[in-house]
Amino acid sequence: MNADAVKMLPGRYCNSLTQYSRFVTREVNIGNVPMGGNNPIRIQSMTTTDTMDTLGTVEQTIRMVDAGCEYVRITAPSIKEANNLAEIKKQLRARGYQVPLVADIHFTPNAAEVAARIVEKVRVNPGNYADKKKFDQIEYTDAQYNGELERILQKFTPLVNICKEYGTAMRIGTNHGSLSDRIMSRYGDTPQGMVESAMEFIRMCESLNYYNLVVSMKSSNPQVMVQAYRLLVETMVAEGMKYPLHLGVTEAGDGEDGRIKSAVGIGTLLEDGLGDTVRVSLTEEPEAEAPVAIALVNRYSVRSEMLKVKSKKSEEVSTFNFQPSTHNPYEYKKRESQEANAFIGGHMVPRVVIDLSAANLKDPAVLNDAGYLYSPILDKYNMAEQSVDFVYMGDSLPSFNMPGNLRKLYNYATWQKLADKTLSHPVFTLPEYIEATDRTSALNLVRITNADLDTDAFGNIPLDNSLVFVLETNELHGMADQRSFFLKLQEMGLDVPVIIKRSYAFESQNSKVESQNTEADLTSQISDLNTKLQLYASTDLGALLVDGFGDGVWIDAPGIPASVITSTSFGILQATRSRISKTEYISCPSCGRTLFDLMVTTQMIRSRTSHLKGLKIGIMGCIVNGPGEMADADYGYVGSGTDKVTLYRGQQAVKKNINSANALDELIGIIKGDGNWIEPVE
Repeated sequence: MNADAVKMLPGRYCNSLTQYSRFVTREVNIGNVPMGGNNPIRIQSMTTTDTMDTLGTVEQTIRMVDAGCEYVRITAPSIKEANNLAEIKKQLRARGYQVPLVADIHFTPNAAEVAARIVEKVRVNPGNYADKKKFDQIEYTDAQYNGELERILQKFTPLVNICKEYGTAMRIGTNHGSLSDRIMSRYGDTPQGMVESAMEFIRMCESLNYYNLVVSMKSSNPQVMVQAYRLLVETMVAEGMKYPLHLGVTEAGDGEDGRIKSAVGIGTLLEDGLGDTVRVSLTEEPEAEAPVAIALVNRYSVRSEMLKVKSKKSEEVSTFNFQPSTHNPYEYKKRESQEANAFIGGHMVPRVVIDLSAANLKDPAVLNDAGYLYSPILDKYNMAEQSVDFVYMGDSLPSFNMPGNLRKLYNYATWQKLADKTLSHPVFTLPEYIEATDRTSALNLVRITNADLDTDAFGNIPLDNSLVFVLETNELHGMADQRSFFLKLQEMGLDVPVIIKRSYAFESQNSKVESQNTEADLTSQISDLNTKLQLYASTDLGALLVDGFGDGVWIDAPGIPASVITSTSFGILQATRSRISKTEYISCPSCGRTLFDLMVTTQMIRSRTSHLKGLKIGIMGCIVNGPGEMADADYGYVGSGTDKVTLYRGQQAVKKNINSANALDELIGIIKGDGNWIEPVE
């Protein structure tokens, strides 16, 4: 595929940019749990046990199924493990578990051919199955390139024939960091290269009349992942294909970071109706992944049902409502906006707003949750790495002196009455702003919705470089509603900075709150409200930020601690690469190949490097996938043998097979030698 192919169908990667409509794919049979078509979006995960540990793998698989997994993937790096899949399957069936099993294959076609006779599905990576990655730069002529494809077809055909004979499905699973040298030499380390890597194998399958395929485009960078899946769909549709999509952000990490990064990537695609199965990759026990995936997916099951009811009433829903725009969904470009008061918009990083209007404004320590750490002894504030830019006070006035660099937002009527308006800015409704006679020359924030753009009132709005929109929505499919707002601004040629605001209300044991968005408490098995907020906000805001929309974020969530909202806001900006405020860890979810305790090691590395703002550190369990899947990491810590670690600078191994007891100190030494180390503040 070349660049011209993208221009032929600009943006046609989903049914609609303005309402939820699931993109219906080909149905694929995987054991007794079909995928694609009109089937539910399936949940899956991968075991972390040694595949030769039959009982351990069986027990873990059972825990995963009980947690909600509908498919379970097991690594099969060699024929030995592939053969043992039969015993694992036998014991699972004897215990009443019929879950389809997926064999994960790397490098070894003979292991794939054994596994395909046993399990319901095999996963192959086109970057290392019958292809090679030695980081060689080779210029291929067309004849040489086609000769390589013919060689791969000869090695790939036996597996395809076995899958046809046994009714075994196959996932063509491309990874951003493990593209072959051949693909890299022609397409580079790009979404286009990822797509072509998969399409070559899909075309081979179709040439052999095999269609029981699922496709994935994984990356640890949600931005790259989203672009690759979109481009894949457009490319498949152009070639008459609609294969099911397996969604996942690879090596997402653990805790809050892993959940936010996964939700940004997976949620963005689910918002556009893409995705037939989901795997959330966390550096935790695999049964912890399923509830997160379920929480993401169930939102769209509920939304689909609600929209069916709405469509019966209004008969407004179109089956294909695509609206082309000048926006290119296959590459990141921040929306051009004016720089208001040299603080927001333009080339400034997106700003963070937090609502403290209901907080205890008699205690200066309340600002700790906003990243301003108060010292009562010194009576002063210290800014943390994640310090918000605006605090919304509503109609409440603090009884203490605020930090000198923190901007306050007040409702217009209250702002008018302030004796000292220094770094205090009004928040208007649209009618208030139009009628106001005493706007400030600094920043005027105006609450607005997508629907307001079509009103006569908006036509009368005064435009100057003090104006900032606060974009709100009450629509069920709020992301699409807000995206439509940005596309309309582009059509109008308006470059006003925009803060994206989303409001969430969850039921808790102590409160029964009617949500603006009635899907809020119908969607998941996750009882922790903080996690719900992380997943939903990361989807809704992240889906706009990965496309370059938004000059600020404002999460409104009554009942959720302000510290969680602050951390989530900055986490979303970090995951979308919009604003870097902390060290990023690209950490694999562990599997049977892992050579050390990944969770313990990850936390150990975090404890000594988390102050290195902006650095990306890959922590990989084994040498099989590690170097490739930490594609854009600055440094890497990769298991290379029992108690052995290889350290990387980018993609280059700089210290091989060193003792794991000394590995972290050695890694820090490399960082220091490169001049990228700073001493942590006590």
